Amino acid sequence: MKNIIIAGTGRAGKSTLARKIHEQFNHFVINNDRLVAMFGEAYPQLGIRIGNGEKSIENIAPFIGHFLGMFSAPDGSGLFPYTQGALKANNFVLEGWSFDFEQIVPILKRYGIEDLRDNFVLIGLVLNNKTADELVCDIRQYDTKHDWTYSLSNDELLKLAEENISYSRHVSDYLVQYGFTIYDTSLEREQVFDRIINDIKY
Repeated sequence: MKNIIIAGTGRAGKSTLARKIHEQFNHFVINNDRLVAMFGEAYPQLGIRIGNGEKSIENIAPFIGHFLGMFSAPDGSGLFPYTQGALKANNFVLEGWSFDFEQIVPILKRYGIEDLRDNFVLIGLVLNNKTADELVCDIRQYDTKHDWTYSLSNDELLKLAEENISYSRHVSDYLVQYGFTIYDTSLEREQVFDRIINDIKY
């Protein structure tokens, strides 16, 4: 089975879907935010950290490109012949809110990956049919103290929700350019997840 990339807006269910994919297909889950946090701790000089927006996305893109290429190259060897066949044993699902595919795609071509769709299942999750007020209600309902949005004021949360909804519509167009299938989780999220799992199977 192919490796999987889930991209899209915040609160659209990327982490939840990744967990369901793990349970269904045994793909191990890689969270892009955790990669960003790891790089921020290890290499602060690179400016890769949560909350650093476009700079973090741009600076981590070369690593993401090589990671995806190494573990998804058609012959299993990537750029290193001595690893041939050794890196294809475990499938993964990489999930995150934003990826710089302008940088990632040229790197993948060095690994023999000409079209993302040939080597990955590409899933885009968006909230194009939800209002900012509805998103705030969802966040308040499902947030726990472990979520970074838990302590935000209502005004701060509404501003975040408005930005998120605006970004959702932009990211839909962006992901379609790279072959992603777009799923809107604004309504009946669990049914949408069931459809995605079924689409992956077949």
